[in-house]
Amino acid sequence: MTRQADDTGDRSGATRSEMSGTAGAVIQARDISGGLHVHHAGPRTQDPDVPVPRQLPAAPRDFTGRATELHDLDGMLAAAEQAPALVVVTGTAGVGKTSLALAWAHRIAARFPDGQLHVNLRGYDPGRPLLPGEALHRMLTALGVPAPAIPAEPDAAGALYRSHLAGRRVLTVLDNAASAAQVRPLLSAGPGCLTLVTSRRHLGGLAVRDGAQGLTLRPLPEPDAVALLRATTAGRRAGDDASQLTELARLCARLPLALRVAAERAVSRPHLSLGDLLADLRDESSLWETLSMGDDGEDGDEDGVRAVFAWSYQALPEAEARLFRLLGLHPGPDFSLAAAAALAAGPPRATRRLLDALAGVHLLEQTAPDRFELHDLLRAYATDRAHAEMRPDERDAALGRVLTWYLLTAEAARAYVRPDGVELPLPRPGDGTAPLSFTDYDAAVDWTERERVNVHAATRAAAGARLHALAWQLPVVQWRGSIRAAPLAEWTETARLGLAASRALHDRHAEAWVLRCLGEAHRRAGRLAEAEECHRQVLVLRRELGDRKDEAAALNSLGLVLLTRRRLDAAVTHFAQALDAYRELGLPRWVAVELANLAAAHYEAGDLTPADEYAHRALAAYRDLGDELGEGSVLRTLSGIQRERGEPAAALESARRAVDIAVRRRKSTSEGLRLLALGAAQRANGLFDEALSTYDRAAAVHRRIGDGGREALAWHGTGETCRALGRAGEAAAWHRRGAARFHELGDPWHEAVALDGLAAAVRAGDPDGARGHGEAALALLAGYGDRRTAALRDGITARLGSAD
Repeated sequence: MTRQADDTGDRSGATRSEMSGTAGAVIQARDISGGLHVHHAGPRTQDPDVPVPRQLPAAPRDFTGRATELHDLDGMLAAAEQAPALVVVTGTAGVGKTSLALAWAHRIAARFPDGQLHVNLRGYDPGRPLLPGEALHRMLTALGVPAPAIPAEPDAAGALYRSHLAGRRVLTVLDNAASAAQVRPLLSAGPGCLTLVTSRRHLGGLAVRDGAQGLTLRPLPEPDAVALLRATTAGRRAGDDASQLTELARLCARLPLALRVAAERAVSRPHLSLGDLLADLRDESSLWETLSMGDDGEDGDEDGVRAVFAWSYQALPEAEARLFRLLGLHPGPDFSLAAAAALAAGPPRATRRLLDALAGVHLLEQTAPDRFELHDLLRAYATDRAHAEMRPDERDAALGRVLTWYLLTAEAARAYVRPDGVELPLPRPGDGTAPLSFTDYDAAVDWTERERVNVHAATRAAAGARLHALAWQLPVVQWRGSIRAAPLAEWTETARLGLAASRALHDRHAEAWVLRCLGEAHRRAGRLAEAEECHRQVLVLRRELGDRKDEAAALNSLGLVLLTRRRLDAAVTHFAQALDAYRELGLPRWVAVELANLAAAHYEAGDLTPADEYAHRALAAYRDLGDELGEGSVLRTLSGIQRERGEPAAALESARRAVDIAVRRRKSTSEGLRLLALGAAQRANGLFDEALSTYDRAAAVHRRIGDGGREALAWHGTGETCRALGRAGEAAAWHRRGAARFHELGDPWHEAVALDGLAAAVRAGDPDGARGHGEAALALLAGYGDRRTAALRDGITARLGSAD
């Protein structure tokens, strides 16, 4: 997992070497593709390569009644014409909020031609609710944002989401919300969009602060409840007495969820009279009333639902009942056939038959060809049955099987996503834990993305069960195999659980692995001090353990952080030490990585001769290895070297090849970084219009992934290009904007370069202002001593002197 100082899109130490101009300073940037617009853009249009999202689950087949509520919702729809509309449907568990929301959403879908999004926020699952950042990740992916381009920070992801909805008509259904705070970051900002929320709580804050319109759903009127029973049993039972159907509806508290389960129970006994079935249900209801004495409020409705669950559960054959219990132990909100088979330690074909049987009696819902989930009340009931009817060792074995299955399958996916040759000490597959296998990269990435939430949940379950080895292995394998696009907050939470688990085991090797991954996550999030501290701890641990290869990896990781913090001499020292270690160990892949990192560090320092030497050695090494991605990263560095050496044509060719590789290999973050190098090369060749277009793409990509620093680099490049075109006013605006962003980010070196560009743009019309910007830039550079900074400082001083 050793990384090089390039364009991997995760703050991998790729220093920003694109800013050239009055001082000759160069700043390398990070990766993306999109559009910063120098001129006013027209109305937003749908990208023809991105399918319009149609995420609404199927409307319930036997949806009955609710005519008044549908009419009320239709009346609320008019608000979406002039402002972003927000509708909140509330009501007790099982009352049919989701069914109503989906029935209405399908009814009005044609009003929203730009797509329909759907997210289950899981506000009432036994596990924790979905975090806003996780929900934004899912919605942005559906809107066509490549997963690596999604910001890790929720605020940036929210801003990107609102940007993508601007000028569009999109319907968003947020099901099972826990709180207003969970919903608010997911709201659209422009007219033409509608957000439909369901929740058991009233979410009054959304009405007060966000103008939400509310609809409270009550249990079905008795005639509608009876009609739902008849609709569900139609053609499968005959001759049921109307009065008995009415009593059945009452015993089900007139809640649609309970009515459907009860109807399926009746259908499964077509020759048993409804009177006998009612007698059984009355007995079960009495039991639940006894167990819930003292409860009040809406819980009485839930008790009625649970009585129906028990009535239906007790009629299951033992194999189906056992699987239902086991599903209550699954750590995440939904699951695949393979995960269910791991829980049951059974063959997939037999497990599939049992799942189909449970879905047939409404004790389970199939949401996609290989996705299943339990309603949160059913999940709670299944968990209750597991603890009541299974021995502790049985429960522990089942949980261990499914957690191990997630771990080993995540590792199998990792082998495709990031095949770095580094092996972790993992358990061997046993009964029920044989992992999935993957035939290609895309399948592995798809599994990693689809099961991300479940792997997080598996880590929490392992920590809760004191399965310490699994608790540290799961987050490490997940980080190593991720495409680094998932929200960082959730992974960091589970990584801290893994760190505690490694320390509980007194396993220094495990602790070093978790700290290494945490350090990389901190670096990606821009928390560089925390990243440096993590990697320094890793280096100490690796030296204590005497593992030369892992020590080299720690040296490299620390070097990347130092490079990003512009402590360039220290970065070079760490990369050189790692290079020596990898040479001793005979690891040519990692030798190439360190050569590339040394090229980048020397280039950033302005030492072009060693930078050029290391770049060509790295390029040759990557070509010998057949590593095209590594080759592309070096070409981007080499382009900057060639441009500064006065070889603009060669610089342009290198940058174009680097971008082409990133595009061909679908590495959008690398593409963005390399676009900045391409823009600089185009400018050096006098291709100013092309450069503006390239910077436009680069800024938009960095905006999409939430990398404000590299977006600012694109602004600076646009400013330099505008100044070359004689458009000083536009240039000044772009430089001023970049300087402000760098100031916000606490990046004084790049702020100084932007201020120097601003001084050049305004010098003719505002010499006093130019002097002030130059003096401010000099003050910001006081803490840096590398050759590039010295040249920049000398240039600013000379320009200030010539202005006197």
